[in-house]
Amino acid sequence: MKAIILARVSDKKQDSNQAQIDRVSDYIARKGLTPWKTYEIEESSTKGDREKFQLVVKEIQRSKEPIALVVDTVDRLQRSFKESVQLDELRKLGKIELHFYRENLVIHKNSNSADLIRWDMGVMFARSYVLQLSDNVKRKQEQMRRNGEWTGKPPIGYKSTHDSEGKRLDIIFDPGKSDLVKKMFELYATGNSSTLSVRTEIAKLGLESSTKKPLAPSMVEHVLKNPFYYGEMCSNDKLYPHKYQPLITKDLFLRCQQIRKSWNKKPFQAVAKPYIFRGLIRCAKCGCILSPETAKGRFIYYSCTNARKEICNKKFYIPERDLLKPVLKVLKKLEKIPQEKIDEIVDGLKESSASKVQYHTSAINELQKEYNEMQIKVDRMMDLLIDGSISRGDYESKLREMKSKQQDINIRLEDHTQADENYYLTAGIVLNLAKNAAKLFESSEVPQKRAILNYLLQNPTTRQKTLSFQLRSPFDVVFNLKYNPQLRR
Repeated sequence: MKAIILARVSDKKQDSNQAQIDRVSDYIARKGLTPWKTYEIEESSTKGDREKFQLVVKEIQRSKEPIALVVDTVDRLQRSFKESVQLDELRKLGKIELHFYRENLVIHKNSNSADLIRWDMGVMFARSYVLQLSDNVKRKQEQMRRNGEWTGKPPIGYKSTHDSEGKRLDIIFDPGKSDLVKKMFELYATGNSSTLSVRTEIAKLGLESSTKKPLAPSMVEHVLKNPFYYGEMCSNDKLYPHKYQPLITKDLFLRCQQIRKSWNKKPFQAVAKPYIFRGLIRCAKCGCILSPETAKGRFIYYSCTNARKEICNKKFYIPERDLLKPVLKVLKKLEKIPQEKIDEIVDGLKESSASKVQYHTSAINELQKEYNEMQIKVDRMMDLLIDGSISRGDYESKLREMKSKQQDINIRLEDHTQADENYYLTAGIVLNLAKNAAKLFESSEVPQKRAILNYLLQNPTTRQKTLSFQLRSPFDVVFNLKYNPQLRR
């Protein structure tokens, strides 16, 4: 059988394509496959349309004979299930064999359910791993906010200053705009100007957006609500003091907020009574959300809002107990999955541990080396300060920069370690959660039941009085393992 070698890196910092090719080439020789083509790809497996990957797929589709697609490990081929759809179609047609070298796994037309599940689980955990690693960006930004540093684009009236490499040094007043933004607050604080009249007045004075147009009404509203101008920045509904120069006083800002509230705008009121399916189910005919209501104080019914009357104008009332029946039926079926089958899959995943050890060791060693090199620089800086070669100001500036880099390295080290630990823990948790889902659901209160359904159900809809839904990945895979061993999504 002819073989295509696929080697992929998402950036130049990762293990080289050539190293992957060398390992896979030895494997091909041992398996008696015929090397045909080699594709070296540098692209993300989670962003964009993966144009280079699609070229490989088209090459296989054009071939008149079966092709063995050989990769170093699952995550070099894919980190999502969208590629599985294409590859599995080719597998079912007998046009492709998938060879995962490090996992010692071969997927072909006649693969059994255990191997197919191992492939699915490998994809799921590859995606889980990259998501966990991406958390270091969010955590770094959170630390910056705690240090009083703004992580986004400065608000109108401010601008960034940068060094020669394009790194932000500071956020300062934007000449020509900062005074006009301050004027907006002063006009509004008189109580005699609406946001529209403030917009009109400021436009006359020449304040424009970044697109050289007058500010939109929503932008004026946003400016008047933004605490950044008096010294605090808002992120994810939390306030952090920032280190930049305030444009207005807090007293002026609070006066503007008091005037905004005086317009008798009713605040959003949360729904008092929780319902299991509130906001979860849509009408299959018109796409509107089903609305719950209680009759006689104890009977709960759901019905389409009929907001799109030209499509759906007939009212159906569905008892909540009828909606729960098919859900509970599926959950109880999940209970019947044999424990030995669960153990078989988890053991299969553990056998692939060799595919992760080398990457983890290399990545962690590289980060530790980078941290140690930074510490040597910190120590040298102290020597220069003691010798009088640099000033105290230069020392403190450089020290902050180096400590920030070390902190970032520590975050990345922690993420690599946690991702490794979670890899196998998650496998057992997912499978055993599926097995115990019915008991968990029946013993939970309404808010917890909603959370379980949100976690398990995908695209629940009703047509007249019948509920239809799919299980989210990987629970659909676990369900099919028992009831449709050869069925894949």
